[in-house]
Amino acid sequence: MQKRLFSIRAVPTSTAQNTRSTCWSPCMASSIVSRRATYSTRSAPTNEPVVSVDWLYDNLKEPDIKVVDASWYMPDEQRNPIQEYQVAHIPGALFFDVDGIADRTTNLPHMLPSEEAFAAAVSALGIQNKDDLVVYDGKGLFSAARVWWMFRVFGHDRIWVLDGGLPRWRASGYDVESSASSDAILKASAASEAIEKVYQGQAVGPITFETKFQPQLVWTLEQVTKNIEEKSHQHVDARGKPRFDGIAPEPRKGIRSGHVPGSKCIPFSQMLDGSQSLLPADELKKRFDQEGISLENPVVTSCGTGVTACILALGLHRLGKTDVPVYDGSWTEWGAHPDTPVDTTAQAE
Repeated sequence: MQKRLFSIRAVPTSTAQNTRSTCWSPCMASSIVSRRATYSTRSAPTNEPVVSVDWLYDNLKEPDIKVVDASWYMPDEQRNPIQEYQVAHIPGALFFDVDGIADRTTNLPHMLPSEEAFAAAVSALGIQNKDDLVVYDGKGLFSAARVWWMFRVFGHDRIWVLDGGLPRWRASGYDVESSASSDAILKASAASEAIEKVYQGQAVGPITFETKFQPQLVWTLEQVTKNIEEKSHQHVDARGKPRFDGIAPEPRKGIRSGHVPGSKCIPFSQMLDGSQSLLPADELKKRFDQEGISLENPVVTSCGTGVTACILALGLHRLGKTDVPVYDGSWTEWGAHPDTPVDTTAQAE
């Protein structure tokens, strides 16, 4: 990728519609300019899965950078990501609907769509293979990791998660955009329509994004079942310890509590610092070492519905493990299946 041009100019508020941002004062502006003057922009790091808000700020206007809002929230949080996007998003960001760009042939939530469906949806968003993507979410680092993983599953490696997400962007004093009827909303609707058409066997609009499926990055129930006996991969579960131990009930009805036999628990929150940014490599390694996970051997990750497992994969990517598969159906599929084995802490004692 070409070296980015260096800029220390604040995004002008006149370019943001109904801008709603953290307070922007002359002293804040000057302090950021001072900080920016010593900040050297460069190409996005090929060996890192995240970029900083400062890096994105400096490169936001580059034509080959596309920013993607991939916010998604747990049902019990009662937050609406598309509404929050309309109120405040990084200028120029597209909206990626995690629940919408998904497999329409299953009752499991936001499962990976087919190659054809993903290509149609992403093309409707205006994304092309040549684009460098920066994906973020409204919590800091949460669902953005899922979309990072999805693009990589379909062969697009030029994607990075914004470290700290929208909260860190706003805390740094950078502007946000507000738009109730923007082009991005129309594109998000078009992406949803494109997915529907593909699964209904109908023709879709022009395809500008070519997929190249990477099967090594996604696991099925059958592969997880086989791994219980073969132990080819260390299985790490990103859910909280009470759910893993079978002490706390699952948030979705009809799903047993517990974990896949032989799996270990590293809650996704252990990958992050207090500002919801990815921990440094040495701290990440400690988290895996503490649970006896060897970085020399293969790892597979899972969680509740395949979202936070991707945060573990993101952390492992920072540690040099770039080939970590995610069990897409995760516990929602495993725990609801009548024939899958389930362990609990009580059984283990």
